[in-house]
Amino acid sequence: MYVYTGFNLGIHSELPLPELTTSNTQADITIRLGNLNDLQGEHSNSNDYFLGSIEGVGMVLVKEGREIILDPNPEIDESILRPFILGAVISILLRQRGLLVLHASSVAINGEAIAFIGESGWGKSTLAEAFHSQGYSILTDDVMAVSVDGYQPLVIPSFPQVRLWSDTAAAVGHAPGSLPSLSIETPKLSHILSDGFVQTPLPLKRIYVLDFAAEFKIIPVDMQTSFVELMRHSREVQALKTPEHMNAYLHLCTSLLKQVPVYRLQRKRSLSALSNLVDLITSDISPVQCYA
Repeated sequence: MYVYTGFNLGIHSELPLPELTTSNTQADITIRLGNLNDLQGEHSNSNDYFLGSIEGVGMVLVKEGREIILDPNPEIDESILRPFILGAVISILLRQRGLLVLHASSVAINGEAIAFIGESGWGKSTLAEAFHSQGYSILTDDVMAVSVDGYQPLVIPSFPQVRLWSDTAAAVGHAPGSLPSLSIETPKLSHILSDGFVQTPLPLKRIYVLDFAAEFKIIPVDMQTSFVELMRHSREVQALKTPEHMNAYLHLCTSLLKQVPVYRLQRKRSLSALSNLVDLITSDISPVQCYA
C-alpha cells in the first residue's frame, strides 16, 4: 500500500498517486482494485453507497466515505485513472463524509481562504496559479471541500497540484517543457507545488464567481443567485441524489451563504492582465484605509 495524506485524510492506496503528499498516517480511507461486475444490480445507490460506470475508465464503488474500489478497463493508462480518482471519485467520497464539495480553486490571503468558482475553462486554476506566482499559497484546485459544521466554514486543503494550460503556464513564468503532461488524453500540464501549499484548514472569507466582461468589475451577488451558483458548481450532484442527501446538502449551502459573501468577478480574457487581476482582488478583500 502507498500511504498519503490529502483533504486532511490518511489515504492508503494500492495505486500510486504521486500528486498526493506521502505520509505515515493511519488510514481514514482506502483505495483498492476489485472486480465490481458481480455487484451490478445487487444494491441501489444511496447516501453511503455509490456504484457507477464511467465510459473509457471503468467501474467504481464508493462506500461510507471510507472506501474506494476501482475496476478499471483493461490496459488503461494510470495517467488517465489518477485524475478520475482525484476528481470525480474523491468528490463523491467527500460528500459522503458530509462536506460541501465545489468545483473551485482557492488561495490563502491573510490566513483566510478565497475561492474561485466558474465553468470549466474559465480560469479558476489560472487565477490560483497567478496568486501563487506572486507569493500566495494555494489550498485547492478543481475540488474544494468545505466543512460547514463548525463556527465558521473551513476550506479543507486538497493536494499540492495545479492543472494548467500551456499558455497559462508560460504567462506566469514557467519555462516551456518544464511541466509534465497531466495525462495522455489532455494537453493540460501538471504543476506539483514544492512550496506555497497550505496544509491546514482555513476559514472561507469570500467566493468569487468568474465571468467575462469588457472591463474589470466586482459585483455583490444576492442570496438567491448565490445559492444557484453554489448548486451549479457543486461536484457530482447527480451521484448522491436521494431526498435525504439532497436535503442535507441544500442545508449546507444555505448555512455557508449565511456566513460567506459571494461576488461576481468580471474580467477580460487576457493572460497579460493577470497581475492586475490579483491586485484588484487583494484590494477588494483588504481595501486601503484612508485617514483624514
